[in-house]
Parts: sequence; structure tokens; C-alpha cells
Amino acid sequence: MSTPSISVALCTHNGARYVREQVESILAQTVPVAQIVLSDDASTDDTVSIVERAVAGSGVELVVLRNSPALGVVANFEQATAACTGDLIALSDQDDVWHSDKLERIVAVFAAVPEALLVHSDADLVDESLTPLPDSLLASLEMTDTERRELTDGRSYAAFLRRNLVTGATAVLRRELVERARPYPSSWIHDEWLAVVGAALAQTRLAEGRLVAYRQHGANQIGAVKPTLRYKIGKLVEPRTDRNDRLVERAEVLLERLEGLPVAADRLVAARGKLAHERFRRALPRVRLLRLPAVVGAVIAGRYSRFSRGVKDAVRDLLQPAR
Repeated sequence: MSTPSISVALCTHNGARYVREQVESILAQTVPVAQIVLSDDASTDDTVSIVERAVAGSGVELVVLRNSPALGVVANFEQATAACTGDLIALSDQDDVWHSDKLERIVAVFAAVPEALLVHSDADLVDESLTPLPDSLLASLEMTDTERRELTDGRSYAAFLRRNLVTGATAVLRRELVERARPYPSSWIHDEWLAVVGAALAQTRLAEGRLVAYRQHGANQIGAVKPTLRYKIGKLVEPRTDRNDRLVERAEVLLERLEGLPVAADRLVAARGKLAHERFRRALPRVRLLRLPAVVGAVIAGRYSRFSRGVKDAVRDLLQPAR
């Protein structure tokens, strides 16, 4: 089997402080990349010129797209991935550092599982100086053993109907997935959208190991921090209305898009079940005590374990005030 060509979709916005380290780690991969597509969202610093200097003389094709005004994270990644020409497309933030064998190990998973449309990994959480933090990325998301098995053995669609567990900084996808998933809806983040569509169409896989130093520096557009007890309690007492509206909208968008794709019938049934569950949650009574029979019934029927985070979300639905 020939080695697939690899493009990198690198999205930036005022990333001058860290972007050179990221690009250098991309160029140092044991499986080389053929192309970097830099989609810059209206940077006012030297981000673009830093990338141009870093790539110069490397033999890697550099495509530069400049956005003014800024597109925003989701649209910027859609633009970048659409411009990539490689067989595989690696998503890249501006402030991380890839382990040198990241692409080698992910390409090996694609070779072993040809039906996989997206492969992702865990990551080391590091501070702004690349000093390791206590938790890994997936540990900060409190991934369960059941979820790990689902992501590893090709049953990720079931996991993604409950919640997203893919971080774009770790993900590599086949170019055909971009073609199937476009346009990326604004109600979804690009990485979670690509993950759930890829899992619905075929499979996604979790590669072994932590393959990225995922930098946390206080200015991340999307970061990762293990939730504290105070944070969790705060979620239980915040008004529920807006969140439930968003969950319904996302489920509606997902079902509508999957109905237009060659998705297996059982996966469409699951998407319809997800939408029905989110509509049920949104329609719960404003008075907390009146929610109890319906929520308990849904828990017993298994809908909370299939379509949300089990007892955690059931408790949230019982306790959150309506606005």
C-alpha cells in the first residue's frame, strides 16, 4: 500500500507567540507532510510571515488564505480543509506541538482500518512553557472505560450521540469526509461535526497514546480543563432553557444531514431517537418536582444512557431551573 499524501489544515489568529513551534513539529514528522494550508483569521501580528519563514526551503507546499474580516473558528476550518488536496487531512491549531511520530502512528491506524474516516488520539496537557499538567486531554474530559472501548473498536457513533470526545488538534481525516460533511453547521464545532458524520457514515478510531502536547495558556479559543466540583455544581444551577434549545437544534441539523447521506438505517433510527430525547428534555415542566416521573421513566427506559450522559444528565434535568 502506497503512503497517502498528507495535508495539514492550520488555522490561525494572532498566533505569533507559539506558531513557529507548531510548524516546526509538523515539519519534523517521521511521516512527512506534502502540504500546509494556512487559513489566517485576520491576524494583526506576524503570524503569517512566521509560518512562511518556517516552511521556506522545506519542500512542503504552503497555501496561504487570508480572511478579513475573520470567519470564526468553524468557518475557518471549513475553508482550510476544503483547500487541502492530500489523501489525509490533519487538523492543526496554532499553539500546540505534535509528537514526532503522531502522523506515523495515525497513518498506521488508517492502513489497518481502511473503512475509518477519522482517527484521533489523546494528548498531553501542557502549560504555556510545555510543562506537563496533571491530566491528559481525555482524562480532563472524564472519558469512561466504556467510552474508550467504543472509540477504540469502531462503535464511536454511539458515544458521539451522547457527547463529543474528539479534539481537532489530535484528529486526521480522509479528504472524502470533508466532502461529505460540508457545509459545517454553525451549531456544531468543526471537530465534533466531522467526528459524528464520519462515525455515522463508516467508522472513526482512537489511536493509542498521547500524540500531541496540547498547550493551555489562558487564551485558547477552545481549551481543556478538568471540571472542578464547583464548576459541576454551577452547571446544575444555571438556567436550562438556552442549552436545551441548542441541543435540539444540533440534533435536528444532524438528522437532516444524515438523511441526505448514505447512512445505515439503524444509525438513522438512532439519530431520530437522539432528536426525540432532546425534544423530551426541552419539554420537561418548569416546576422541578413535576419533572421527576418523566425523567425517572426515561432513565429506566435507557434513553439517558443512550442519548446523553446517563444519570449525570438526568440529575441536571431534575435540578436546573427554567428561565
